[in-house]
Amino acid sequence: MSTPLWRRTIQVAVIGLLALGALSITRADDDNDEHEAPRATRTTAAPMLPLYRQECAACHLAYPPGMLPAASWQRLMANLPKHFGTDASLEPDQVQAISRWLTANAATRAKRAEPPPQDRITRAAWFVHEHDEIAAATWKRASIKSPANCIACHTRADQGDFNERFIRIPR
Repeated sequence: MSTPLWRRTIQVAVIGLLALGALSITRADDDNDEHEAPRATRTTAAPMLPLYRQECAACHLAYPPGMLPAASWQRLMANLPKHFGTDASLEPDQVQAISRWLTANAATRAKRAEPPPQDRITRAAWFVHEHDEIAAATWKRASIKSPANCIACHTRADQGDFNERFIRIPR
Protein backbone atom coordinates (compact mmCIF):
# COMPACT_ATOMS: atom_id res chain seq x y z
CA MET A 1 0.00 0.00 0.00
CA SER A 2 1.49 3.37 -0.98
CA THR A 3 1.51 6.56 1.09
CA PRO A 4 -1.22 9.03 0.08
CA LEU A 5 -0.04 12.04 -1.93
CA TRP A 6 -1.11 14.54 0.73
CA ARG A 7 0.97 12.74 3.38
CA ARG A 8 4.07 12.65 1.13
CA THR A 9 3.60 16.36 0.41
CA ILE A 10 3.54 17.14 4.14
CA GLN A 11 6.61 14.96 4.74
CA VAL A 12 8.56 16.75 1.98
CA ALA A 13 7.47 20.14 3.36
CA VAL A 14 8.59 19.23 6.90
CA ILE A 15 11.94 17.94 5.65
CA GLY A 16 12.37 21.15 3.65
CA LEU A 17 11.60 23.33 6.66
CA LEU A 18 14.04 21.36 8.81
CA ALA A 19 16.72 21.77 6.15
CA LEU A 20 16.10 25.53 5.98
CA GLY A 21 16.33 25.74 9.77
CA ALA A 22 19.65 23.91 9.74
CA LEU A 23 20.90 26.19 6.98
CA SER A 24 19.99 29.33 8.91
CA ILE A 25 21.78 28.03 12.01
CA THR A 26 24.88 27.32 9.95
CA ARG A 27 24.77 30.75 8.30
CA ALA A 28 24.47 32.53 11.66
CA ASP A 29 28.01 31.36 12.47
CA ASP A 30 29.94 30.87 9.28
CA ASP A 31 32.66 28.98 11.12
CA ASN A 32 30.09 26.53 12.54
CA ASP A 33 31.91 26.19 15.83
CA GLU A 34 31.94 27.77 19.25
CA HIS A 35 34.31 30.61 18.31
CA GLU A 36 31.45 33.08 18.13
CA ALA A 37 31.76 36.45 19.80
CA PRO A 38 32.17 36.03 23.54
CA ARG A 39 28.94 35.63 25.50
CA ALA A 40 29.75 38.82 27.37
CA THR A 41 29.72 40.70 24.07
CA ARG A 42 26.05 40.02 23.44
CA THR A 43 23.15 42.08 24.61
CA THR A 44 22.74 39.68 27.56
CA ALA A 45 26.06 40.88 29.00
CA ALA A 46 26.37 42.66 32.31
CA PRO A 47 25.03 46.22 32.13
CA MET A 48 27.62 48.70 30.94
CA LEU A 49 29.29 50.64 33.73
CA PRO A 50 28.46 54.32 33.03
CA LEU A 51 31.92 55.47 34.13
CA TYR A 52 33.54 52.98 31.73
CA ARG A 53 31.38 54.15 28.83
CA GLN A 54 32.03 57.80 29.69
CA GLU A 55 35.81 57.49 29.96
CA CYS A 56 36.71 54.77 27.48
CA ALA A 57 34.11 55.37 24.78
CA ALA A 58 35.29 58.97 24.56
CA CYS A 59 38.15 57.65 22.40
CA HIS A 60 37.06 54.26 21.10
CA LEU A 61 34.32 51.67 21.35
CA ALA A 62 33.66 50.67 24.94
CA TYR A 63 34.75 47.10 24.30
CA PRO A 64 32.67 44.56 26.21
CA PRO A 65 34.69 43.15 29.11
CA GLY A 66 34.15 39.58 27.89
CA MET A 67 36.52 40.23 25.01
CA LEU A 68 39.58 39.91 27.25
CA PRO A 69 40.51 37.89 30.32
CA ALA A 70 40.86 39.61 33.70
CA ALA A 71 44.67 39.56 33.57
CA SER A 72 44.65 41.58 30.33
CA TRP A 73 42.20 44.14 31.70
CA GLN A 74 44.31 44.50 34.85
CA ARG A 75 47.46 45.19 32.82
CA LEU A 76 45.65 47.64 30.55
CA MET A 77 44.21 49.55 33.50
CA ALA A 78 47.56 49.61 35.29
CA ASN A 79 49.22 51.06 32.20
CA LEU A 80 46.80 53.86 31.23
CA PRO A 81 49.54 56.54 30.90
CA LYS A 82 50.89 54.44 27.99
CA HIS A 83 47.60 53.11 26.58
CA PHE A 84 48.54 52.05 23.04
CA GLY A 85 50.54 55.24 22.49
CA THR A 86 48.10 57.56 24.25
CA ASP A 87 47.96 58.93 27.77
CA ALA A 88 44.58 57.70 29.01
CA SER A 89 45.26 58.44 32.67
CA LEU A 90 42.33 58.59 35.07
CA GLU A 91 41.87 59.44 38.73
CA PRO A 92 42.83 56.54 41.05
CA ASP A 93 39.23 56.01 42.20
CA GLN A 94 38.06 55.85 38.56
CA VAL A 95 40.79 53.32 37.71
CA GLN A 96 39.77 51.20 40.69
CA ALA A 97 36.04 51.26 39.85
CA ILE A 98 36.55 50.48 36.15
CA SER A 99 39.16 47.80 36.90
CA ARG A 100 36.85 46.11 39.38
CA TRP A 101 33.98 46.06 36.85
CA LEU A 102 36.16 44.85 33.95
CA THR A 103 37.69 42.09 36.05
CA ALA A 104 34.32 40.93 37.38
CA ASN A 105 32.92 40.70 33.83
CA ALA A 106 36.03 39.51 31.98
CA ALA A 107 36.23 36.46 29.74
CA THR A 108 36.35 33.21 31.66
CA ARG A 109 35.76 30.53 29.03
CA ALA A 110 38.89 28.49 28.39
CA LYS A 111 39.32 29.64 24.80
CA ARG A 112 39.17 33.29 25.82
CA ALA A 113 40.90 33.14 29.19
CA GLU A 114 44.34 33.12 27.55
CA PRO A 115 45.66 36.69 27.34
CA PRO A 116 46.32 37.68 23.72
CA PRO A 117 49.65 39.13 22.58
CA GLN A 118 50.08 42.67 23.91
CA ASP A 119 46.61 42.35 25.47
CA ARG A 120 45.10 43.36 22.13
CA ILE A 121 41.59 42.09 21.42
CA THR A 122 42.43 41.96 17.71
CA ARG A 123 45.24 39.48 18.40
CA ALA A 124 43.16 37.12 20.52
CA ALA A 125 42.89 33.64 19.00
CA TRP A 126 39.07 33.80 18.97
CA PHE A 127 39.15 37.19 17.17
CA VAL A 128 41.63 36.02 14.54
CA HIS A 129 39.56 32.87 13.96
CA GLU A 130 36.30 34.79 13.61
CA HIS A 131 37.80 37.23 11.12
CA ASP A 132 40.00 34.86 9.12
CA GLU A 133 37.92 35.38 5.97
CA ILE A 134 38.55 39.14 5.95
CA ALA A 135 41.25 40.16 3.47
CA ALA A 136 44.06 42.39 4.74
CA ALA A 137 43.05 45.06 2.21
CA THR A 138 39.58 45.25 3.74
CA TRP A 139 40.98 46.32 7.11
CA LYS A 140 42.87 49.15 5.38
CA ARG A 141 39.79 50.75 3.80
CA ALA A 142 39.32 54.36 4.89
CA SER A 143 35.84 53.43 6.13
CA ILE A 144 37.27 50.74 8.44
CA LYS A 145 40.88 51.76 9.22
CA SER A 146 41.74 48.79 11.48
CA PRO A 147 40.41 45.57 13.02
CA ALA A 148 39.94 47.49 16.29
CA ASN A 149 37.20 49.63 14.71
CA CYS A 150 34.42 47.11 15.40
CA ILE A 151 31.59 49.57 14.81
CA ALA A 152 32.65 50.00 11.16
CA CYS A 153 31.22 46.56 10.33
CA HIS A 154 29.32 45.43 13.43
CA THR A 155 26.43 47.86 13.29
CA ARG A 156 25.34 47.11 16.86
CA ALA A 157 28.77 46.91 18.46
CA ASP A 158 28.06 49.99 20.57
CA GLN A 159 25.23 47.96 22.15
CA GLY A 160 27.51 44.99 22.78
CA ASP A 161 25.85 43.00 19.99
CA PHE A 162 28.25 41.36 17.52
CA ASN A 163 25.73 39.00 15.93
CA GLU A 164 26.73 38.20 12.35
CA ARG A 165 23.25 39.14 11.11
CA PHE A 166 24.07 42.79 11.75
CA ILE A 167 27.40 42.94 9.92
CA ARG A 168 27.69 45.40 7.04
CA ILE A 169 31.20 45.63 5.61
CA PRO A 170 31.57 49.12 4.14
CA ARG A 171 33.24 49.77 0.80
